[in-house]
Amino acid sequence: MNPDPPSSPSPPAPAPKSSSTPAGESESSSHPEFLHGAEGFTPEIPSAPSAYQPVPVPPGPQTIFREKNDGWTASIQSLTVSLVIALFVITFLLQAFQIPSKSMEDTLLIGDYLFVNKVDYGEGGIWRHILPYRRVERGDVIVFRYPVDPSQLFVKRVIAVPGDRVRLLNKQVWINGKPQWEYYAVHYPGMDSFRDNFPLAIRVPQHIEARWWMALGGHVRGGELLVPPRSYFVLGDNRDDSLDSRYWGFVPRENIIGRPLVIYFSLRSPGRGVTPAADDKLRSLGYALTHPWAYVRWQRMLRLVR
Repeated sequence: MNPDPPSSPSPPAPAPKSSSTPAGESESSSHPEFLHGAEGFTPEIPSAPSAYQPVPVPPGPQTIFREKNDGWTASIQSLTVSLVIALFVITFLLQAFQIPSKSMEDTLLIGDYLFVNKVDYGEGGIWRHILPYRRVERGDVIVFRYPVDPSQLFVKRVIAVPGDRVRLLNKQVWINGKPQWEYYAVHYPGMDSFRDNFPLAIRVPQHIEARWWMALGGHVRGGELLVPPRSYFVLGDNRDDSLDSRYWGFVPRENIIGRPLVIYFSLRSPGRGVTPAADDKLRSLGYALTHPWAYVRWQRMLRLVR
């Protein structure tokens, strides 16, 4: 009979766990022990709950005042920049004019408002390499200072440039012995010997400037008017109702301001031939403001001048 197998030794019973929990305190409510020392001090910092949202603090009076001040400063700076740009454009690039007479009909009408390009005909200095200057040419419409009274501004069309020989024969313009085709010229019935056969004057015409009448003969060669250097002969498109170079002479180059670019606004007159009284002017103004379609020439708005 086999002897019983040896039984495995039983493990030693664990030593009773000593508890450091004070009496009267349950183990579940005990706090974690903190190990003292630089290496073992790891306190647990409670994190904020995820639903926590910071409450915005309203700005104080000083902050609000600073924001308002910054807004005003920005507005003033923007306005200043706009004014500087506008002054630059008006002074050097564009200028607004109004047509007061019918000497340029039908190209320009009384009541047309124009922007004049002052860059086209600029001269001299380093600017000629930067800005798009060009020469004054035949057929150009120009704005210039009236040679007899430079405080007045005129608008006419260039017919002849320096060195040209010009004459009119039965209202037909001839340049250097060749007749010119002028689609823009307007004529009416009736003849005038001085106006329509210039410069073959047989009498002193009405409205002519005295100094021009005295100097006219010195510029005539073989029945033609010779245009001197840096001078231009100009006529109105309304040939039978225009005081132009036939009556007061040449336009000096330095008197030319620029070339009309575009008609930006046009307003017809309520009536012609009668000067309205003050009450009539106020009534007409009130009617124009309440019925703009009655006076505004909408079809001429933003029309290029050619």
